[in-house]
Amino acid sequence: MGLILDSSVLIAAEKKRLDLSRFFAAHPADSFFIAAITVSELLHGVARAQPPARRKARSAFVEALLAKIEALDFDAEVARRHADLWASLEKLGQIIGPYDLLIAATALRYDHGLVTLNIAEFRRVSGLRLIDPAPFMVT
Repeated sequence: MGLILDSSVLIAAEKKRLDLSRFFAAHPADSFFIAAITVSELLHGVARAQPPARRKARSAFVEALLAKIEALDFDAEVARRHADLWASLEKLGQIIGPYDLLIAATALRYDHGLVTLNIAEFRRVSGLRLIDPAPFMVT
């Protein structure tokens, strides 16, 4: 099965609040991906990081992730899922954040599960398989 890692998971891992290596080890049969918008979210975090030493460390973390985890493009098929999902949630008055909509649409298009610490938000998306990485949080 494919699993898409949400930015909440990757940010928690970067801050050493989540043991990503242990999570990967617990899912040996799964392939891991990120949505294209997540690449932007992570790189935005690098660009904003202060002081320069923090920016350098964050950049190294993000670049290591990008070298190992495939980013799934926002293409016409994802755009179709996104438009349908957006309209459906809007009609129900259950809209989620714009980047989360893109991530959910990507997961639905590829039929992948979504690993997120933001279960409450993504639970609004019908048909989305959610994986809660809470057991891998570092205490």
